[in-house]
Amino acid sequence: MIENIYLVRHGESLGNIDQLAYKTTPDHNIPLSEKGLRQATAAGIALRDWIVLPDNEPFRIWTSPYKRTRQTTEQIRQELIGKFPQLQIREHINLCEQQFGLFDGLTDEEIKEKFPHEEAHYAFAEKHGGKFWARMPLGESRFDLALRVHEAFGTFHRDSERYGFNNLIIVCHGNTLRAFIMRWLHLPYEWFDQFPNPGNCDVYHIHYNQSGNGEYIHRTPADI
Repeated sequence: MIENIYLVRHGESLGNIDQLAYKTTPDHNIPLSEKGLRQATAAGIALRDWIVLPDNEPFRIWTSPYKRTRQTTEQIRQELIGKFPQLQIREHINLCEQQFGLFDGLTDEEIKEKFPHEEAHYAFAEKHGGKFWARMPLGESRFDLALRVHEAFGTFHRDSERYGFNNLIIVCHGNTLRAFIMRWLHLPYEWFDQFPNPGNCDVYHIHYNQSGNGEYIHRTPADI
């Protein structure tokens, strides 16, 4: 049985500090900033201190395949490998960021200017159906994202049952992290919209208490 999951949002990316980065670089290829690299190192140090495992117990990091999550994972790996030489890294495509379709990388003003009809349709859907259900034109809704993330759970459960991977680190994105917690702990969809987007390299530790109920703890590495 999976005992502990440490969900980590990627470090600060160039897209987080400058929207213009999306004009020249696809979302999946946006790298970390220098501060983001330091944040990822701090997250690795914190995780090294927080995680306690029996000797030689299998241990795995699952990561989104985006560049910024790969870089975050590598910084974390460097801090953990000395303590956990059995550490393995795998990628899961279902952990990638929400797909924003036509609106990807655009400001609200640019969306209204370039895609006025699509923006109006999305605004109508958001107003009358709710943000969780409204689908981005040629992209995903938060509902779609939650379904996609849930599809990955079978992989994690099979790894636990067959190979004993009962402690995981998952490096992903803000919306993906929220969708993961919501689906893993069977929370209502309203929770997603009310829960604030995690900060860069914030850690959410899902564990099971003595009653066997799952819960999460927000754990923030030392500030950089």
